Amino acid sequence: MAIPDNQIYLASRSLRRRELLKQIGVKYNILLMRETLNRPADIDETPLPDETPNDYIYRIIHTKAEASWIRLSQRKLPLLPILVADTIVTLDGRILGKPKNNAQAVEILSSLSGRAHQVLTAIAVVYKNEMQMKLSTTMVRFREITQQEIQSCIKYDKVYDKAGAYAIQGLAAAFIVEICGSYSGVKGLPLYETAQLLEEVGVKIFK
Repeated sequence: MAIPDNQIYLASRSLRRRELLKQIGVKYNILLMRETLNRPADIDETPLPDETPNDYIYRIIHTKAEASWIRLSQRKLPLLPILVADTIVTLDGRILGKPKNNAQAVEILSSLSGRAHQVLTAIAVVYKNEMQMKLSTTMVRFREITQQEIQSCIKYDKVYDKAGAYAIQGLAAAFIVEICGSYSGVKGLPLYETAQLLEEVGVKIFK
């Protein structure tokens, strides 16, 4: 069944995800769990003991999608598909997370220097109490980077809200020797998988 006006809800504050949806012509309304940034997070994103990165990101995206649908129902908004996404960076099977300060950002970027890491972006589309999920995994290899370059990256890319302490669309693009997978997935929303899930619930990408 086609979705009225081909619209969805995007449960994300990310400007990058909004830009990527616009790129493939998807109309969206923003659905936020928290109305203000200074409210406590609704979902605890702390990894569980011995939880693999894949298990972690599937658990988080499933929880966020469920909570978003509940939020939609509570607010008595029109029932449209909700798109949820989450991105993590892993190195040697370890989730690096988002840096809380300059020291953590330096530590993360130093660990990525001259090495390959993985970027996992999971997406979920929930509609009428049914949920579908997909995972995009991309390998990114950095050249050796200096401490001066790391500080420049931290300063100009504003990395504190970014998984792995870098933005592929920022200065860190100059560090990338090789990428195998989805560029848009590293940016925060894998468009191949996103288009697939939206088409399955009746959002027509190609009209």
